[in-house]
Amino acid sequence: MSAGGGERGSVSVELALLAPALLLLLSFAVLAGRTVVAEAAVAEAARAAAREASLARDAGTAAALAGAQAQQTLAAQDLRCQQVSVDVDTAGFAAPPGQPGDVTVTIACVVGLVDLLAPGLPGAVTVGATFTSPVDAYRER
Repeated sequence: MSAGGGERGSVSVELALLAPALLLLLSFAVLAGRTVVAEAAVAEAARAAAREASLARDAGTAAALAGAQAQQTLAAQDLRCQQVSVDVDTAGFAAPPGQPGDVTVTIACVVGLVDLLAPGLPGAVTVGATFTSPVDAYRER
């Protein structure tokens, strides 16, 4: 019998015990990364949509342009939302000429996480962003 023969196979047992913990840690890292990327994409979409809406001539056109721009920007960022909500506040268009006004766009995106297959993680996370863009005070409305 060799010295230390009682520890045969202990490395494989340790690996079998550590593997699930390492996989769970990796899943949390992927979750954090996916959430940060989604937040950045939604913030960019809100900025682009608010800017597009602020260039419109009236509130109805502004809302339509903002919604279309938000969808286009999210698609360009390759963000697959399970559900998207675009809220456009066009109250700034009601201000009389010469008075400042703002257009605010709020976007909420539900990002699915079911493909991570880690216990304890939510099935989806909602990320959102709001951006405000000024309407030209001297533009005819």
